[in-house]
Amino acid sequence: MKLTDNVLRSFRVAKVFRENSDKINCFDFSSNGESIISSSDDDSLVLYDCQEGKPKRTLYSKKYGVDLIRYTHAANTVVYSSNKIDDTIRYLSLHDNKYIRYFPGHNKRVTSLSMSPVDDTFISGSSDKTIRLWDLRSPNCQGLMHLQGKPVCSFDPEGLIFAAGINSEMVKLYDLRSFDKGPFATFKLQYDRTCEWTGLKFSNDGKLILLSTNGGALRVLDAFKGAVLHSFGGYNNSKCVTLEASFTPDSQFVMIGSEDGKIHVWNAESGMKVALLDGKHTGPITCLQFNPKFMTFASACSNMAFWLPTIDD
Repeated sequence: MKLTDNVLRSFRVAKVFRENSDKINCFDFSSNGESIISSSDDDSLVLYDCQEGKPKRTLYSKKYGVDLIRYTHAANTVVYSSNKIDDTIRYLSLHDNKYIRYFPGHNKRVTSLSMSPVDDTFISGSSDKTIRLWDLRSPNCQGLMHLQGKPVCSFDPEGLIFAAGINSEMVKLYDLRSFDKGPFATFKLQYDRTCEWTGLKFSNDGKLILLSTNGGALRVLDAFKGAVLHSFGGYNNSKCVTLEASFTPDSQFVMIGSEDGKIHVWNAESGMKVALLDGKHTGPITCLQFNPKFMTFASACSNMAFWLPTIDD
């Protein structure tokens, strides 16, 4: 089944889960699309089975809190940042709920966490104005970059380069093998005083970069030239909430939730608004991602919703 405008418009909430007592601050699909892990401000990690459409387990991180959770390449392990006590990143085995390793180094909140799509490398960006490069097999930081401002960062789909959005005004591209030599490309964007960049993602085809903000606008950039191709607005975010925006897996569409529980979808190429979907969420949709393998997506406030299309186009 191919994702088209009509299929996207037909999506409806199939299931709602009320496993959390506070905001879901992050979730991640496993690469095979079969499960989701969510982290919440209530200090819990909830594991969902996407095929059966139900929660499987709940784990807790009461002492350190949990934020920015990411699956590693082994299906039952995750890395996540903390939002209590310290800013150490933790590597957890879901199988026996034991920590495998700690990654200390950041001394302010971690704002970005990106796993390499090809190996055990991951990068983290922090309010301490650094990006750190890590290897899951070692607690020692493999590389450290001091920046001019707060970064958001992500690997490209090939895992060869990573992009850093710095100070909400420039995007720098680095070659992973020689990042210490500095960026091989820098794109300067017009600074918008009204909001900060809160996320950076590549499309799966590697051609586009999506910058999300805590304001009322998203930007889509040409990943090679740095030109702003589209600015998407018109969704509600008056309280400066960090709303997650995502590409669909085919790189054709961009979607974001809003503070009034609605989801806005645009065509990434034409820039046209394609759909407005009502998730009936009780709070702002802080997390939103399409399943990497199946025709479904998930959205979250303090509740988690699974969506399915209602037509076969």
